[in-house]
Amino acid sequence: MTLHRFCPQLLAFISTVVLLSGTGAGDPAGPPPNAIESPRVARELAVAAQRFMDTLDPRMQAKYLFQDAERGNFHFFPIARRGVPLKKLKVGQRQLAYSLMSGTLSYVGNQKAFTIMSLGDYLRETDETPNAHRDSDSYYITIFGNPAPDGTWGYRFEGFHLSLNVTVVAGRWISVTPSFFGAIPATVPSGPRKGLQVLKQEAELARSLAKSLTAEQRKVGFGEIPDFLTETVGGLTTGNKRKIERGKPRGVPASAMTVEQREILMKLVREHIGRIRKELADQDLARIDRAGTGKIHFVWSGDLVPGQPHHYLIQGPTFLIEYDNTQDDANHVHCVYRDFDNDFGDAMLEHYRKHHDHKH
Repeated sequence: MTLHRFCPQLLAFISTVVLLSGTGAGDPAGPPPNAIESPRVARELAVAAQRFMDTLDPRMQAKYLFQDAERGNFHFFPIARRGVPLKKLKVGQRQLAYSLMSGTLSYVGNQKAFTIMSLGDYLRETDETPNAHRDSDSYYITIFGNPAPDGTWGYRFEGFHLSLNVTVVAGRWISVTPSFFGAIPATVPSGPRKGLQVLKQEAELARSLAKSLTAEQRKVGFGEIPDFLTETVGGLTTGNKRKIERGKPRGVPASAMTVEQREILMKLVREHIGRIRKELADQDLARIDRAGTGKIHFVWSGDLVPGQPHHYLIQGPTFLIEYDNTQDDANHVHCVYRDFDNDFGDAMLEHYRKHHDHKH
């Protein structure tokens, strides 16, 4: 396998990266549409990334070109990955890696991420055939490009059931998707941590909303669980695709819900997006509001009884949230937050590419 792989979508960004290397806050193109903007957070991330990189042995390949196709390769299975794994880092280096991971997460998001990682210890102790890629220290840090305070670059923190993909454009605009959180067991069945449910609110709020739907609403608001083998990757219809298409939203629209139902729906949306650092999440939620919360659709599939297989989708004009708990006797959760336009910073980068072409 070659060290650097390229795909057509990313090749289009090579000229963009060159342009952006000298682009700052005063760029005449103005902000990309619907972008999350925070030069302060962008600077903090660059500093955290560089501090981490400065400690690494040159033989550790943590860094790839920004335009490398690996940047768009995200997954949530227990597999080998590119980058530097935590298990190869010294204690001090791990602290710097965690600092970078935490940079775009909220307090709650950090709690969930670290707890998901900690479940690797439980799995190692309870699995009949332990998988090294499910260990608590089998998480990889990968840097794409040069983490300069005013630069365009990105990073990924990823391992089993956790995938954080961050893109910074011109030291100012930030993309935090795709963002994947999962858990096995969804609810710890035994031992000192019996009853622990990392993604509890993501399940209970959705179930509460589904239960509240009337018979008429259920005609469109209830669906069938997608076939695991033929229609999904790990239970998700969106799988680990580099880019997802909008398509026609399924389910009952918020515009057809009661006030109480819409409140539950938006609380559920905020629960997913609230894993992101508040300064960034607030902008993301404002963008969702501008696009029209009445256009958000919700569809539930499966049983309404806890402990039974279930799946749901939430789709708005700008985003999609997908949740699945159908594996291992409905005790294995996958959930992902995707941005139709700005996964991996695509729309932000395209904005500058077009501006550059227009000038020349």
